[in-house]
Amino acid sequence: MDDRKKYFESYADEWDKMFTAEDLEILSFLLESFRIRPGSKVVDLGCGTGVLFDMLRRRVTRAGMVVGVDFSSRMVKRARQNFPFKNVCEIDADVENLPIGDALFDYAITFAAFAHFTNRRRVIEEVSRILKAGGQFHIIHLASSRELEEEHRMAGGPVQDDHLPSYEEMTRLFEQGRFINIKITDHPGLYLASAVKG
Repeated sequence: MDDRKKYFESYADEWDKMFTAEDLEILSFLLESFRIRPGSKVVDLGCGTGVLFDMLRRRVTRAGMVVGVDFSSRMVKRARQNFPFKNVCEIDADVENLPIGDALFDYAITFAAFAHFTNRRRVIEEVSRILKAGGQFHIIHLASSRELEEEHRMAGGPVQDDHLPSYEEMTRLFEQGRFINIKITDHPGLYLASAVKG
């Protein structure tokens, strides 16, 4: 097991305790702004222990589906235990090589994870592949890119150099993945990059 995987495996028991009631309120507000429709299929990339699952499953209703993907088998196991619902399932896989068919999802969301993805171009290509035309991709961190860089530097270990792309680089990545309507917000307490599959 590589150091990065080992690092996240070690947090499996604590991960969902790291988010405050205020964090969850902000996330709920953001998800509301995405206008996720009943019956939608949503993929949560780097889902961890399923922090977003309950909010997402309520929005997609029983007619929809939430699929979580994470490369930490311990995180995935914990997510399964936390959310044993028929419209939620988890996949133990790397987001750079998704074992998912083409054009299946209406929404792709990644929360507190994108800064840790090593091959971002590949991730964007994979998201583009699995999203339907007009599907939305949202990248969420509850910190600005600068705050996040400092957090990871202080944490040290395998995440010490993890950071978010610059505005220009993120825009270029989206464009290379055939995304349009690109919007990037980066201020204290929030990084949100959103785009639509063209």
